[in-house]
Amino acid sequence: MSEAASIARPPAAPVAPAGSGSRESRRRWQMVWGIGLVAFVLLWQFGEPYAGWAFDIPRGWRIPLQRWIGAAMRWLVEDASFGLFTFTDFTRFLAAMVEAPYRFVLGLLSTGILDGRGSAAVQLLPPLSWIAVTGIAMLMGHYAGGRRLALLVGGCFAFLAIFGQWTSAMVTLASILIAVPVGVVGGLLLGLAAFRWRMFDKALRPVLDLMQTVPVFAYLVPILFLFGFGPTAAIVATIIYALPPMTRISLLALRAVPEEAHELGRMTGCSRRQMTWRILVPSARPGLMVGVNQVIMLSLNMVIIASMIGAGGLGFDVLAALRRLDIGAGIEAGLAIVALAIALDRLSQAFAGRRPEHEAEGAQRKGLLARHPYTVAGCLLVLVTALAGLVAAPIQAYPKALQLSTGSVGSDIVGWINVNFFDQIEAVKNALLLNVLVPVKRFLAGLPWLGVTGLLGLLGWRLGGWRLALLVCVLASLIAFTGQWEKAMVTVYLCGISVVIACMIGIPVGILASTRERLWKGVELAIDTLQTLPSFVYLMPAVMLFRVGDFTAMIAVVAYAVAPAIRYTAHGLRQVNPQLVEAGLVAGATPWQLMTKIRLRLALPEILLGINQTIMLALSMLVITALVGTRDLGQEVYIALTKADTGRGLVAGLAVAFIAIIADRLIAAAAERSRQRLGLDDTAGGHL
Repeated sequence: MSEAASIARPPAAPVAPAGSGSRESRRRWQMVWGIGLVAFVLLWQFGEPYAGWAFDIPRGWRIPLQRWIGAAMRWLVEDASFGLFTFTDFTRFLAAMVEAPYRFVLGLLSTGILDGRGSAAVQLLPPLSWIAVTGIAMLMGHYAGGRRLALLVGGCFAFLAIFGQWTSAMVTLASILIAVPVGVVGGLLLGLAAFRWRMFDKALRPVLDLMQTVPVFAYLVPILFLFGFGPTAAIVATIIYALPPMTRISLLALRAVPEEAHELGRMTGCSRRQMTWRILVPSARPGLMVGVNQVIMLSLNMVIIASMIGAGGLGFDVLAALRRLDIGAGIEAGLAIVALAIALDRLSQAFAGRRPEHEAEGAQRKGLLARHPYTVAGCLLVLVTALAGLVAAPIQAYPKALQLSTGSVGSDIVGWINVNFFDQIEAVKNALLLNVLVPVKRFLAGLPWLGVTGLLGLLGWRLGGWRLALLVCVLASLIAFTGQWEKAMVTVYLCGISVVIACMIGIPVGILASTRERLWKGVELAIDTLQTLPSFVYLMPAVMLFRVGDFTAMIAVVAYAVAPAIRYTAHGLRQVNPQLVEAGLVAGATPWQLMTKIRLRLALPEILLGINQTIMLALSMLVITALVGTRDLGQEVYIALTKADTGRGLVAGLAVAFIAIIADRLIAAAAERSRQRLGLDDTAGGHL
């Protein structure tokens, strides 16, 4: 799971139990915690001979969810019918609806317009030239944001051509141009339905929570069953992955429409449809464009995972480089994804901030060029480059002789490190494995599921009341009763250690950068780059330096998940009220006291939210690190994908989602309690 998907879903903020701040309440809770910890230790140390079920659920007690899901999927594919049509007919219809426009866009950008398929296909028209595509992107940039944006976008597309990534990038861009409109329209319609009907909103929320926390690998298996292997299935998976944030943002944007707009619609006698499409949606346009941006970025974040089920393009190049451990080729393809992401991100942001222009009086009498200069310029550019490309091949396709490559540089650097620092790297790796990773893994594996569930429920009750306690206990129990507890503990151990190390790095860096503007700009640029790199790119240098195993997975997870810890810490400290800091200075506080007693305490809610985001990113990355030999839930999901075992993949994916929801709700409750205790406004902390 990417950070954009987690930010778009604001965590729940349950209200702390009444009276929890009083002295009597604190004493009562200290007693409850004491009793709970004593009971946990007794169960852990002496309970196994008498209550073995509290450590390992007997097979007869387990919920056969995996078998149920597998049977349901087979029924859908083989037997389900709705009158004259089967469910398979419905999925084939959806696949055709996606494939037809995809083939057309792919023809424009990459293959050309073809007659037929496969080796017998005949090219009727060539694809748009690289100059035409770059020029159209620059025209869009100039229209939305001016000269600087046009140059930036043009530079990004030129990078794709110069470094030999143009063909793969156009395949990826074709899938993005299909997935994004479908995701935007689908998310908007779901947001409108949730805005109109409160019951639909309540029913939709848990579904969106699961969609954003279940690993993508888990629902690749049913998509393969229903849509087969190929770009169509990949586009469907991308739409499902990018849909929840657009839905949530649409709902928030519609709710933020001022009451004056509603009054205007009622006064002018708008019907319900007119109120929706002429008042509400236009008024919510700025917020909706933020959702469009999120859909674009999440779709690009999906390209590598989607390549596992036939997407092709840059994602396939990164995946192929990982399989052959070609770090140079992998980083080049990864940077091409980053360049494409930057171009599309800046364009969508510019269009979001652009105010609609009103047609001047008499504009209809002007010529076509005066009314639509950018459209005319784009059409002329396509026509001229198409004709020129017939006689000058470099205009149609960037010459291979002029392409650059840094493919060998990355591999040479990693090789040099291995040759000169192998002993030191192995010493650090073995020390951490023997003294940290293995002991923590054994400790967590030996804990009773019943005791852990009880302590989590007690913590939920303390932070958010009985509802949060019940939610936490139910989700933890479901992990145990579906037979996933042992692998869940391995996931928790890897995630926990990675998050602790990421916070040990990220929080101090955030503290240091928060008070130095120049340093913060450099740090912000670095973490923005880290967050735009595809997650698979982190695996290649880690595997080449440390080989496969838990330590390699931990290094990749830390590198991927450290950015939110830095960003939220710095943001929280920079948002502290300067008057409170000034009051501390007047009172004679030292710099250390200002930081620890005032700034860090006031920034604690934001820091907790940063830790929350770090956990979400770590969990999403752990599913990907299954490729390097971890033995956790992520490997269960990956094995299910390779074996096309729908039940196994979804059950393991749901277990990951339950861990994510438990962590999210508990940390969100802790952040809310901290905000209330400090007397901060609920909106002050916000999300980045």
